[in-house]
Amino acid sequence: MSKNREIEAKTLLTKNIYEKITHSFPVKQDFVQENYYFDTPNSLLKKHQISLRIRIYADHAEQTMKVPDPNPVQKNFHEVIEINDNLTHAEAKKLVAQKHFTFQGNIGHYLNEHFKQEQKDLALFTWSKTRRILMNGPKNAELTLDATSYPDGYQDFELEIENTNPKLIGQVQQVLEYDYDFSQTSTNTNQSKIARANAHRK
Repeated sequence: MSKNREIEAKTLLTKNIYEKITHSFPVKQDFVQENYYFDTPNSLLKKHQISLRIRIYADHAEQTMKVPDPNPVQKNFHEVIEINDNLTHAEAKKLVAQKHFTFQGNIGHYLNEHFKQEQKDLALFTWSKTRRILMNGPKNAELTLDATSYPDGYQDFELEIENTNPKLIGQVQQVLEYDYDFSQTSTNTNQSKIARANAHRK
């Protein structure tokens, strides 16, 4: 299990700009992950700005919950506390197939502490599949480039710059915007993956 503060700039890109960036920097990792999202029928977690998912990789898996940071350290970028519990590949596949179950581990403890009665209504409601490329970008900052597909066949492309140093995030974002001719707007910035997966459900 891990619990950490996540600070990141998230920008939706056109496919053309995404491809230019993915061909411009050294690749550290390139893999595919399946994302399965959970909430109650009345969107309880969404109302509390919480996202809950199971991520399945080629040979392992994890359950993750992102919750608001009660003591944010900056105001310019997306910031949450992320709680992770490791799962085996087989465990995750079994849980996702059930669609409705009781979460265990540290996420289960959090749910029991904050949503003791309501957690019984949690169920799988949508999914997405992401090809994730981790790259060594400007100023040695790690870039995450995501190409994500949704249940209705829609696909989008996203750049994430995650770092514990908000100033560095801003500097790298500026370099990339200048070099690849894009900018952050209200419609392409910090758009939730879980909301996009929900919008593109079958």
